[in-house]
Amino acid sequence: MYRKSISLLVMSTLLISFIATAVTAQSKEEKAAIEQVKKRIVKLGTGPEAKAQVKLRDKTKLKGYVSKTEVESFVITDAKTNAETTVTDANVTELTTRMPRGAVVVISALAAVGECFSLAHSSLRRAENCNAVTIITF
Repeated sequence: MYRKSISLLVMSTLLISFIATAVTAQSKEEKAAIEQVKKRIVKLGTGPEAKAQVKLRDKTKLKGYVSKTEVESFVITDAKTNAETTVTDANVTELTTRMPRGAVVVISALAAVGECFSLAHSSLRRAENCNAVTIITF
């Protein structure tokens, strides 16, 4: 009789500790996601150049620019209608920002230069590995 009671007590204690650990881990992940949203909003800044698309927990999508930031929230202003929507950081599931045009141009130029170097290097390697010797005389 006591064995059954003790084993039931041990099993329930283990089950409760497992559930508590899972809840704690989930809240840590949520906190990390909220901190990530905060960092990206601060890095983006405010004003008409700070364009963002936000997907909320209720599947609502907002598109516009960040007009104001606060401690736990920020304001998205729709560029077409000038409607302001306050969004809490915890309510965001996805945040998409656009890079400035200058950054896109610089990255594209660097990729093109890297591709040119890669092509030049590969053609030199093929020339080194060529077994045929060509002698040009005039």
